[in-house]
Amino acid sequence: MMAVRERVSEYRRRMRERGFRPVQVWVPDVRTPAFAAEAERQSKLIAEHESATDDQAFIEAISAPWDDDE
Repeated sequence: MMAVRERVSEYRRRMRERGFRPVQVWVPDVRTPAFAAEAERQSKLIAEHESATDDQAFIEAISAPWDDDE
């Protein structure tokens, strides 16, 4: 059985042969209380802004439906 390091190395080799390269991306952790608090703060600011109705109408106009029924 291959060691984890060997399997990863082999996988990366195959992906490079296919023309891919590895990229590491750091994103906010949406599971943290700090993220939830900041999202709520920003949402309230947007909702309270005088152009909120126009902004929401624009977003709804350009958004694709979430389910397959629409």
